Amino acid sequence: MRRSLIDAKVLVTGGSSGIGRALCKKLVQRGAHVLATARREDRLQDLERECRQGPGSIQTLTGDLADPLHRHAVIDWIDGHWRKLDVLVNNAGAGAIGRFEQAGEERLRRIMEINFFAPAELTRECLPWLRAACASKRRPAILNIGSVLSHRAVPLKSEYCAAKFAMRGWSEALRVELVAERIDVLMLSPSTTKSEFFDSLLESTPGQKSPSVGSMSADQVAEEAIRVLIRSKRERILSWGGRMLVWLGRFFPRLTDWFLERFAIPKPNA
Repeated sequence: MRRSLIDAKVLVTGGSSGIGRALCKKLVQRGAHVLATARREDRLQDLERECRQGPGSIQTLTGDLADPLHRHAVIDWIDGHWRKLDVLVNNAGAGAIGRFEQAGEERLRRIMEINFFAPAELTRECLPWLRAACASKRRPAILNIGSVLSHRAVPLKSEYCAAKFAMRGWSEALRVELVAERIDVLMLSPSTTKSEFFDSLLESTPGQKSPSVGSMSADQVAEEAIRVLIRSKRERILSWGGRMLVWLGRFFPRLTDWFLERFAIPKPNA
């Protein structure tokens, strides 16, 4: 069954930049009513201005989803304005680059909080409003923006990989738990995306460059997210490079380890 986005009530986290921002614009263009959340108020205000001419509409809330009070504010807004939720897009995320041994406990906990615990808790709190959408003859959906790194981890991003592995496992379990209620749990797993993600890392090893080969634009990833929603695709892994990494890691794990050790870890004086 194809999902219509016209008049759909959609919550998008991490909507101020990158994939989230591009997705908000495309949803509004397709007639959806969007609530976008992010930490940067000025960027959200810019997004509202950019979406004024769309057939849909957009509202914004500023805050950190890792803060339970902000999550409660989001739920209160849905309760006061929509009384249902057709689509939840868990997109907000953060990363760090560097050797695991050289990082502190705070980095691990912060990345797990932003990339896994916060979206999981937000989803739990949104479930009553997703169920309410079933009564309006719509089939609600949860779209989790994951990563190819939820299938094959790479060095220097151990905490981020762990969080994305957790999200994929949780998504698979939740999908089965909700199937009888006709709530779809979908996942989009991009490879490297040209966005501000690498400009806002929590920590980064000096001299480590953000990858660019094979990168997709945020707009391209957002268009794929729309397709996943419309077609109710369980999971879509993006880019030939991303699919190749997953395939190699599955069937040739030792070769993949060797390749990553050789080419993904900067060598001294290299």
